[in-house]
Amino acid sequence: MLLLVPDYEAGIAFYVGKLGFTLVEDTPLDDGKRWVLVSPDEGAQTRLLLAKAAASAQQASIGNQAGGRVFLCLKTDDFDADHERFTAAVVRFLEAPRDGAYGKVAVFEDPFGNKWELIQNRSWPASIDFAASPYPETPITFSPSTSSPSTSHCLPRWRATARRLSSPSARC
Repeated sequence: MLLLVPDYEAGIAFYVGKLGFTLVEDTPLDDGKRWVLVSPDEGAQTRLLLAKAAASAQQASIGNQAGGRVFLCLKTDDFDADHERFTAAVVRFLEAPRDGAYGKVAVFEDPFGNKWELIQNRSWPASIDFAASPYPETPITFSPSTSSPSTSHCLPRWRATARRLSSPSARC
């Protein structure tokens, strides 16, 4: 997934330095461009391509790639530890942690203005008696590989979902 940043070093400083992502690749390209890939977990296939905004339209989109909504979320298996670590790294949270039907969540903002959710999904029983539910009309979708509700828009820290391109010539 491509993420516009004003400067490569600023992107690396935040995602690697503060959030603890892994710098997967930093390859110089033509015209001063770089292929900078970061990943939320060393073994994950999910990657963010940090792209330096060049044109004015790209620069205007920095921090607003989702039109002011939460852009991405970061799944965790230990919300409290990651929230504490991010807070100590002076990551700007826009709200206090809250419990929802789906799990524990808090919205934070990167220094460029993109909103993220830090989320730990609630554990769900293998089967749910929907007839006994006070909200039987509320659908809950389960992923085939887990026993928690599907959150396909999340960047998993411990489960990889995106494929990696193999060579700079095959990229964008």
